[in-house]
Amino acid sequence: MPYDPSEFPPFAVTVDLVVLTVRRHALCALLVRRGEDPYRGQWALPGGFVRADEDLASAAARELAEETGLRTQDAGSWHAGAHLEQLATYGEPARDPRMRVVSVAHLVLAPDLPTPTAGGDAGSAQWRPTSELLGGAEGEPEETLAFDHARILADGVERARSKIEYSSLAAAFCPPEFTVGELRRVYEAVWGVPLDPRNFHRKVTGTPGFLVPVGGTTTRQGGRPAQLFRAGGASVLNPPMLRPEA
Repeated sequence: MPYDPSEFPPFAVTVDLVVLTVRRHALCALLVRRGEDPYRGQWALPGGFVRADEDLASAAARELAEETGLRTQDAGSWHAGAHLEQLATYGEPARDPRMRVVSVAHLVLAPDLPTPTAGGDAGSAQWRPTSELLGGAEGEPEETLAFDHARILADGVERARSKIEYSSLAAAFCPPEFTVGELRRVYEAVWGVPLDPRNFHRKVTGTPGFLVPVGGTTTRQGGRPAQLFRAGGASVLNPPMLRPEA
């Protein structure tokens, strides 16, 4: 079939970023307030159009830096300890009122990140608990996000919840050396449920390759000194850390 421009009009490609971290024992997402139409003044995920001379990962890194001030350590890597992966592609014809736009969303998981600084076409930037943005059993969301970003955020949160069941990715939310209690609070924040400390300790320390003792202790969480660990070499947890049923 010959190419017919009338049947295949031009369209744009964007990147959107679901950036998740744990702050004050809550799973938080990074939002920017849009400074331009459409949806001027509404909160949205960081992101923007992919330039003709850049790949998707470079566009994602540039948009994150321009809109929030959060930068990669160098041209080819993300924040130390961060996990980056492509989440999904969103291409509904009417998702953007300006033109046909296909977005390649990325998921970023990282330890407690600094306060963002807005820039570019973002009016402001802030961390918000995902429980306030997604609603659900707790009620209606407190914010209406621009475009289809509520759906993208929900997909990113569910991806994070699923991945920490079967992989060691929960350690990406922790500092390089952490306690079992700090790791438990990550699981509690991402899953949104309390966990039994003794049962959790038994599971994570008994999972081959998940945690490696570093030979030190800390009292930064208060109470008695707690043993410090680092992430082990296992990428897949066997047995998995299954979510408690709601």
